[in-house]
Amino acid sequence: MPNYTFVVNGKTVTVDAPADLPMLWALRDKLKVRGPKYGCGINVCKACTSHLDGEAFNPCVTPVSDCAGKEVTTIEGLADGENLHPVQEAWLEQDVAQCGYCQPGQIMAAVALLKKTKNPTDAEIDAIENVCRCGTYFRIREAIKSAAARM
Repeated sequence: MPNYTFVVNGKTVTVDAPADLPMLWALRDKLKVRGPKYGCGINVCKACTSHLDGEAFNPCVTPVSDCAGKEVTTIEGLADGENLHPVQEAWLEQDVAQCGYCQPGQIMAAVALLKKTKNPTDAEIDAIENVCRCGTYFRIREAIKSAAARM
């Protein structure tokens, strides 16, 4: 099998994997990065949302070969040491999580939105396609607005 080298959360890594292995499995199974969750495997639920070169992407449908030479950031790489990202802080303050399964993907999608839009409207926030089975969408919206105000 070929080797693929890329950066994950600031650390250069190399994995031996088939070219078509979804990046999610390279992260979870080969690198033991467990923040991105498997939900559907077909880019619908978006529980695996992470960043590829600073843009939101879904590793469940992205082959590891597409990530070679690029930078992957997962929820584990979002905080700066002990200092949480403003979106993570807002999530805690707004008590967003219930079951918590989708939250890493939700947070990564919110960070990506706030990189593009400093003060998103409700419609822009609601356009995030990540699924929350617990239905905490109102608290998600409030947390994104709170984070936007701090950023």
